Amino acid sequence: MCNQTEVHEFILWGLTEVQGLQHFFFASFLLLYLTCLLGNGAIVAMVISEPRLHTPMYFFLGNLSCLDIFYSTVTVPKMLTGFLFGHQPISFGGCLAQLHFFHFLGSTEAVLLATMAYDRYVAICNPLRYALVMSPRTCLLLAVASWSTGFVHATMHSVMTSQLSFCGHNHVRHFFCDIKPLLNLACSSTSLNMTLLNVVTTSIALGAFTLIVLSYLYIISFVFQKVRSQEGRWKPFSTCASHLTVVALLYVPVLFNYTPPSSGSSPKRDVPVSLMYGAVTPALNPLIYTLRNQDVRSTLKKMLQRKLFPGGK
Repeated sequence: MCNQTEVHEFILWGLTEVQGLQHFFFASFLLLYLTCLLGNGAIVAMVISEPRLHTPMYFFLGNLSCLDIFYSTVTVPKMLTGFLFGHQPISFGGCLAQLHFFHFLGSTEAVLLATMAYDRYVAICNPLRYALVMSPRTCLLLAVASWSTGFVHATMHSVMTSQLSFCGHNHVRHFFCDIKPLLNLACSSTSLNMTLLNVVTTSIALGAFTLIVLSYLYIISFVFQKVRSQEGRWKPFSTCASHLTVVALLYVPVLFNYTPPSSGSSPKRDVPVSLMYGAVTPALNPLIYTLRNQDVRSTLKKMLQRKLFPGGK
């Protein structure tokens, strides 16, 4: 145990100390955050208000949009404050809360994307049984399972991190309280925390990713065996394009950041990678689904017409 004073507060370093870049980053990430709130909020409103979108696929899309709103809110507002006022202090409890919700929402999104891949598999490969297999009760259970998995996973990390002793340096070389930069500041043994990070977190990420890959392998196999025309083959894949794009945007940086041994990680690598899936991807997701989905586009157009021209038909 270290003889120095125990740390009760951390200082977040943020992204940069260059004054000119701080103002540029503030404007850029504020725009991204507003895009995230408006875009995902519009999708949630559409899914709730439009009966035509009361289907399993859009039910999960609504869950994904809720996750993205909360996910970016965990880190981006604090980061924006840092751009304006410099290094940001955060209490030990606040740091643990940020860590908990970031991993809660992030792991929930990973599992939810696997659930959405299974939904596409059933819709394409078993269309006659789709309504029976993906019943409202099943969809609710799958959504609850996704959120519960994320919550249990994050709770393990936050509880284990809360048991560590911190003394001496309290500067977190990141724009939020993530696990790895906190473990680097601990003055007690972090071997169990590292094992949890390398085994459990990697298992959730790779497990969900494996389910996604298997679902699409079955879809590809089914389409090429059962569908003869080129146009008929393209149609099922076009319904999956948005989901595959979102999967790539989330999983490429997540697998890059968390699946290698954490002891060999570098803050210079972790920060931009975390920025990608923590701030950029939640803002891009509603744009991806809006641009590539005819139902979402037409429903959004109708909603805007009702708002702008309330007396029209």
